[in-house]
Amino acid sequence: MKRTALLFSIIAAILFSSCVSKKQKEETISLSGAFALYPLAIKWSEEYQKEHPTIRFNISGGGAGKGMADALSGAVDLGMFSRGIAQEEKDKGVWWVGLTIDAVIPTISDQNLYLSILKKRGLTKEEFSAIFIDGSIKDWGELLKESTKTDIKVYTRSDACGAAETWAKYLGGKQENLKGIGIYGDPGLAEAVVKDHAGIAFNNTIFAYDIKTGKKRPGIEVIPIDINGNGKIDPEEDFYETFEGVLKAIADGVYPSPPARELYFVSKGKPEKQATLDFIKWTLTDGQKFVTEAGYVPIDQTKINEYLEKLN
Repeated sequence: MKRTALLFSIIAAILFSSCVSKKQKEETISLSGAFALYPLAIKWSEEYQKEHPTIRFNISGGGAGKGMADALSGAVDLGMFSRGIAQEEKDKGVWWVGLTIDAVIPTISDQNLYLSILKKRGLTKEEFSAIFIDGSIKDWGELLKESTKTDIKVYTRSDACGAAETWAKYLGGKQENLKGIGIYGDPGLAEAVVKDHAGIAFNNTIFAYDIKTGKKRPGIEVIPIDINGNGKIDPEEDFYETFEGVLKAIADGVYPSPPARELYFVSKGKPEKQATLDFIKWTLTDGQKFVTEAGYVPIDQTKINEYLEKLN
């Protein structure tokens, strides 16, 4: 009886020791920030865990502003960031690596009364600026020289985010200069413009297109940018029908930059946790094979090499 009890005690001790050892080996990498990078971060975490099952991830959105703030305060291991790094942020000791490229695109409802005209004519940067920045264009009919009159309902982001800052920069301003009803988050902004047939907004590409079908998400349409300003969408400017077409235009430099931009991981100084450094290195090497699959544009190898150097 005593021998049996002793045996059970030994087995229990071994099992407990094994559990403790396993628990000690598990590490969590926390990320927050840009909605633009969120889907790719989720994809990467899922694939990385297949090779590194003891690594856990805690990933949340909230906008690029939150990602930067959380990173600089040490609240997360990595912030997800979707605009250029400002000098003020560099002065605070931000460390960063670029990961991929996407773009911000102007969106409307697929039930917009003037959709067929807009797809043929597009809008110039100056016209977008007049809608979003100075508010001098307020009516769809007036803008498109149609007899019908319909107020333009402008929507923007309420959270500090890279998409709004990038779109505003393209139009000659900053996020705080953008007019419109503030909506939280990329999914919310997409939903708002779908529901408002007179609305106009902007979204990261991944929230305007469905990567599974390669088509625009239900209810969403994209206003083509008349890049050369000739009053019509030329064949080389007409690439919005499929996600593949948009991504190719971004990769080839046809879609303007901004609103095409690089996406980053940021932290307060170089990360100290080896698990975090290992994960970043993986995203810039093996993880790059998932970039296109997830609906993003890869950065070139020269830049990847520069960012890998920062990990040494």
